[in-house]
Amino acid sequence: MGNANNQKILTETMSEKEKSELPKEIIVELEAPFVDDRGAIQPLVDKNMKSCVLITSKKGSVRANHYHQTDWHYCYVLEGKIEYYERSTGSSDEPKKVTINKGQMFFTGPLLDHTMVFLEDTVFLTFGRNSRSQEVYESDIKRINPLNE
Repeated sequence: MGNANNQKILTETMSEKEKSELPKEIIVELEAPFVDDRGAIQPLVDKNMKSCVLITSKKGSVRANHYHQTDWHYCYVLEGKIEYYERSTGSSDEPKKVTINKGQMFFTGPLLDHTMVFLEDTVFLTFGRNSRSQEVYESDIKRINPLNE
């Protein structure tokens, strides 16, 4: 699908306000935690969303290999390390490669091809715009070849 068609899908499904509020970088800087004598509260995501899932992945496994037509997701790594690859859908450019460590948050927007390679056994939370029911999820994604090959 070409970039013009991709922009049409995105425009039809997201408001300009929603698009303007999406992170521009892969790594999302976390707000400072609220800390008192009881402990700490770390804000992660303060957006309207419809899903939160806990994902475990074994060292050496590969996930994603797709793009979302309308969905976006924030991922927070609880344990482990991820080698993350991303590029604009329809692009033949070399993908960006970022290593995500425990305690970091990263963002994947719509119409971004992405692949995750797990460098260690990893546990992460994914907070998504759309429902994560299998039917909704599968209708939104388009499979791609892995970007790490």
